[in-house]
Amino acid sequence: MIELTGKRTLVTGGSRGIGAAIAQVLAENGADVAFTYQHSGEKADEVAKSIRKIGRQALAVQADSADPAAITRSVEEAVAALGGLDILVNSAAKGHWGMTADLDPDEYQAVMDTNVRAPVFYAKAVIPHLGEGGRIINIGSGLGERVPFPGITTYATSKAALTSFTRGLARELGPSGITVNLVQPGSVNTDANPSDGESAEMQKSMIPLGRYAEPREIANVVVFLASPAASIVTGAVILADGGALA
Repeated sequence: MIELTGKRTLVTGGSRGIGAAIAQVLAENGADVAFTYQHSGEKADEVAKSIRKIGRQALAVQADSADPAAITRSVEEAVAALGGLDILVNSAAKGHWGMTADLDPDEYQAVMDTNVRAPVFYAKAVIPHLGEGGRIINIGSGLGERVPFPGITTYATSKAALTSFTRGLARELGPSGITVNLVQPGSVNTDANPSDGESAEMQKSMIPLGRYAEPREIANVVVFLASPAASIVTGAVILADGGALA
């Protein structure tokens, strides 16, 4: 167990998939957790109950990550409920599948608002509450590093932007003792990309370990970066993809 007792965390997109696993594993390691969700109210309640069951504080906040006003409000609610914030995990994301020639401007903007603008403005809202030892951890994608098949250009573009954002913000916040890092998962077994889905065998064929990651495996990387053990790690891009980009 990594010691995070007393740490106060906000996880965006924490009701499902990778975000839910991050919220749960942070709590299992001692953190109190606020997390946002957009539509999955029942799943959010389940995550919050699971966190409280192990004796940690939990707050589920309904917020659309594409709405700057909702971002500000959700941070304010998290700070009020937990008494401050020490860790931000930007996990909320919007997927997109389709060729650029057929791209709808509104669909493109929705992806960029959630996957790029939201992490920037969540960070902006949280920075005043972080002290020395604070952490910002962004969840990207291996597709931000390499695009191995067509149809994912817009999504990959949005995730690639997080690399520059992470590195630049690490430069800005380093003097304050705050670290900023990026986790790049590969294929992860979630509702959006199940390990028995239509394209699963193709994806597994590109992974040296020969399997999808489970959400908790990505969460374990986040917990390390959130911990004192990662105090010298900042501006880093950490692949958690089973070797797909090796």
